[in-house]
Amino acid sequence: MTAVADLVLYNTRTRRKERFEPLEPGHARVYSCGPTVYAPQHIGNLRPYVFADLLKRALRAEGLRVTHVINITDVGHLTDDADAGEDKMERAAARAGRTATEIAAIYAEQWLRDRRRLRCLEAEVYCRATEHIPQQIALAKRLEAKGYTYRLEDGLYFDTSKFPRYAELARLDLAGQEAGARIGDVPGKRNPQDFALWKRAAADVRRQQEWDAPWGRGFPGWHLECSAMSIEYLGPTFDIHTGGVDHIAVHHTNEIAQSECALDVHPWVRFWMHCEFLELGGEKLSKSKGHTLVLDDLLERGIDPLAYRYFLLQAHYRQQQHFGFEELEAAATGHRRLLAHAAEVSGAAGDPDPSRTAPLAERLRAAVRDDLNTPRALAVVWEVARSAALAPADRRALFEAADELLALGLRDARPAEAASDPRIDGLVAEREAARRARDFARADDIRDRLAAEGIDIEDTPQGPRWRRR
Repeated sequence: MTAVADLVLYNTRTRRKERFEPLEPGHARVYSCGPTVYAPQHIGNLRPYVFADLLKRALRAEGLRVTHVINITDVGHLTDDADAGEDKMERAAARAGRTATEIAAIYAEQWLRDRRRLRCLEAEVYCRATEHIPQQIALAKRLEAKGYTYRLEDGLYFDTSKFPRYAELARLDLAGQEAGARIGDVPGKRNPQDFALWKRAAADVRRQQEWDAPWGRGFPGWHLECSAMSIEYLGPTFDIHTGGVDHIAVHHTNEIAQSECALDVHPWVRFWMHCEFLELGGEKLSKSKGHTLVLDDLLERGIDPLAYRYFLLQAHYRQQQHFGFEELEAAATGHRRLLAHAAEVSGAAGDPDPSRTAPLAERLRAAVRDDLNTPRALAVVWEVARSAALAPADRRALFEAADELLALGLRDARPAEAASDPRIDGLVAEREAARRARDFARADDIRDRLAAEGIDIEDTPQGPRWRRR
């Protein structure tokens, strides 16, 4: 393994910053826990994906090829971590009077659309749990053959007492846990932290999503899917696994246990990286808490998606961040001003002077190399915006370099023009009417059609504005 320049990342596994070294020279392999698509992905759900996008941009800036895999959970995620309760997909489908497949398609598309609005780079692989059932069954069979499992009436369970390193990632105090305190009571479980690899469908419950398996007709456990799909696309060991901090104690701990036991490897993943919560009134944003503020709600208030990205970058990914509309409006104002600075020099002629730009470019890269320190990186960008010592061409080049790392729309900023075209004006008005009627599919279709013509729409508090690129 060869260290990549000065890129240093915080590793949850070791609880310290470490210089990143890809297992395969020149190639970084990354897996990110994706959404459970039973409900709209609220703005808090989006923070881990902006963080993972920053990571991917930082890796690419070091000259690495990146294979990024993100799963879409469309089966198996129960309503709690106790291997009990209803499957979230099944419950959402029943409530909506639709199929689980339809529910998954609706909310997966919303999530993908929001990722693109936030300028997140596309993953190399988006994988759905329902499309990888054979791989999950094969992994569970492998664990059973090695003696790490036991059968109960309701399915197949992993015996955590047979994996001595079970507590390492989350620093769990297993001896201090009372039965059922963390995982819940399931009759016959040997240890409170044991978890289901396969759940047998109850005979008296009619489910939409069931498959035949050696342990009875049923469905996979939530944790099993991530191990099976990451192994499928990234191999038996890989470089980085990302997710929210809420995944550390249960989901990621269980992934490690089943993967290392099945594959006889340690560590299965070299770097574990976790994003902190976005909080609303001192409480983390959560779909289960009813906090369903989505990106479209921000658009209705005239907040550009990239202004929300700018808001997120104002805090380090490992810091809890408070969300409030006052703070968001302030971020939107700052983002508009930054775009205005970039627009002033967007057409600047000539070449930048390396003697002036190199020190600032290096400080920008150094900030991102220091565990994705975006607050420090933004401070450098603002220094560029306000500097009287830089020529217009210098500032243009630095804004473009910053946008490769931060993706705030600085490369696209152009001076405001008095645009007028009856046809386009009509389409923009039609889109605005669709947004007000919450027909977001129609609104997005109009935006995409105009974008294909080279027309950008900016949603502002004063209404939508358009300009040609």
